[in-house]
Amino acid sequence: MDDDAARERLLDAAEALFYSRGIQAVGMDAVRTASGLPLKRLYGLYPGKAALVEAVLRRRDVRWRGRVMARAMREDDPRGRLLAVFDWLEEWFGEPGFRGCAWINASGELGATLPVVAEQARLHKAAFRADLLGLVRGAGLPDAATDGVLLLAEGAMVTAGIFGTTAPAREARAAAATLIGAA
Repeated sequence: MDDDAARERLLDAAEALFYSRGIQAVGMDAVRTASGLPLKRLYGLYPGKAALVEAVLRRRDVRWRGRVMARAMREDDPRGRLLAVFDWLEEWFGEPGFRGCAWINASGELGATLPVVAEQARLHKAAFRADLLGLVRGAGLPDAATDGVLLLAEGAMVTAGIFGTTAPAREARAAAATLIGAA
C-alpha cells in the first residue's frame, strides 16, 4: 500500500475514533488496530499523536466546510444560501454518531495543553466565518451580519451536541431569518 492510501486509511480510523471517544481516550494502539497499519508505519506517516490530531482536524475542516458550502450553493436565492447553512446543520445533527463540533470538542479537551489543537480550532472557526462572510456579501447584507449568523450556527452546534437533538438548527435558522430580514 502506498503512503497516500495508508495515510487516508490512518486518518479515517483516527478521525472516527477521536470523534466518537475523544482524543485523550484513544491511544495509538487503538488507532493502529482500527487502521490495520503496523505501528512503525503509523509513526512513519505521523511522528506523534499531536501531528496525527493536527492532520485529522485539517482534513476534517476541508471536508466539513465543503459539505456546508455545497449544501448552501444548491440554493438559487442568495439569502436562501445563507439559511441553507442551518438546513445542513440540521441534517448533520441528525446523523448517527453526531457528537457536536469536532473543533470545539478538541479545543475543550486539549486546547489548553496542546497548542496545535487550539490553533486548528481557531483556523477552522476563522475559515467558517470567512465562508459565512462570502454568503452574507452574496446576499447583499452588511458584513456586520456575519458574526450574528456565526454565533447562531456555533450556538446551535454546541446545543445540539449537548442535548442530542436537531431542534437547535431550526431555532437558529429562524433567528437567522429574523436577522437577515432586519439587515
